[in-house]
Amino acid sequence: MTYKVIVQGTGFVGKMVIRELVVHPDFEIVGCVVHDPAKDGVDAGEIAGIAPIGVAATTDLDAALTLPADAVAHFGPTAALAGQNIDHLSRALRAGKNVVSTAMTPFVYPKSCPSSMIEPIEKACREGGTSCFTTGIDPGFMNDLLPMTLAGVCGRVDRIRIQEILDYSTYTGDYAPMGLGDPIEQEALLEKPEVLIFSWGHTVPMVADAMGVELEKIDTVWEKWEAPERIEYPLGAIEPGCCAAVRFEIRGWVGGEPRIIVEHTNRITNAAAPDWPRAKIEENDAYRIVIEGSPNIVQETALRGASGDANAGGCLATGMRAVNAIPAVCAAKPGLLSALDLPLIPGHGNMHLKGSE
Repeated sequence: MTYKVIVQGTGFVGKMVIRELVVHPDFEIVGCVVHDPAKDGVDAGEIAGIAPIGVAATTDLDAALTLPADAVAHFGPTAALAGQNIDHLSRALRAGKNVVSTAMTPFVYPKSCPSSMIEPIEKACREGGTSCFTTGIDPGFMNDLLPMTLAGVCGRVDRIRIQEILDYSTYTGDYAPMGLGDPIEQEALLEKPEVLIFSWGHTVPMVADAMGVELEKIDTVWEKWEAPERIEYPLGAIEPGCCAAVRFEIRGWVGGEPRIIVEHTNRITNAAAPDWPRAKIEENDAYRIVIEGSPNIVQETALRGASGDANAGGCLATGMRAVNAIPAVCAAKPGLLSALDLPLIPGHGNMHLKGSE
């Protein structure tokens, strides 16, 4: 079966996904929704930097939703624009389109979201007979799917630590909420525990529920590294006295101690925070899962784009995790879904046979 897809959002992730889908045997792009008026009417292929594909982009979401399609692949803005995202997701779901999205990171585990936030989506799912799945890389498959899978080969699990170790030098998205580049004394938005847990911590209760344990509390740890001298990078510079790296933890407590821990070490260039965690299989830019138990497990994953860039590789994997889930989301019962509601998604059709492109 070929699934007809409307791509919404043609930023860094959306463009890469379009380039992959035009040669994928299981998917057909039938529509493209953009925010920038300058892209209105432009062929989606041209926007993605490839040859025209015969699909004109539009800023009119409702017009696009009249197209016959199985799903909308939504690569919208971050959860900072929650109202806009919820409105767009709801309109697509009511229109009978299943949705996969990378935008609203709290939705990776809807059970942990406030009812006021998820009720409009659940209502739209009921009205449209549709399902909605949100994913990402972190929060997302690197700290839900992979650690839960590894825990499934253990006889005993004492502690799970999931580490993101990234150099943000080439990341074109918004890392301002982490405070990178700000004066060291300035409090970052994500430094507030309630904001950090809500934005990036919902995989902690998901893992706890999957393992059948009850969390006593979730707390956070936040550290900053101050640049002693000017650090230049491709997108700008970090001035002396400003934050060039952050390390934080979101910790789920069981049995009086932290047992499920999501840890980030995010820096601007490898010159920053030299004593903080580093990747082992690459110079930097990897995800590491450490399980203490029986057996002990250490698994490290490095994602790279065609040019070797880690941010491109991670962003593409984020988008394709969502798109590859479309068949399972279409087959699911209506409602908001998490990784716990989906079967194994092996990437059907991804191994392109020679001459098939």
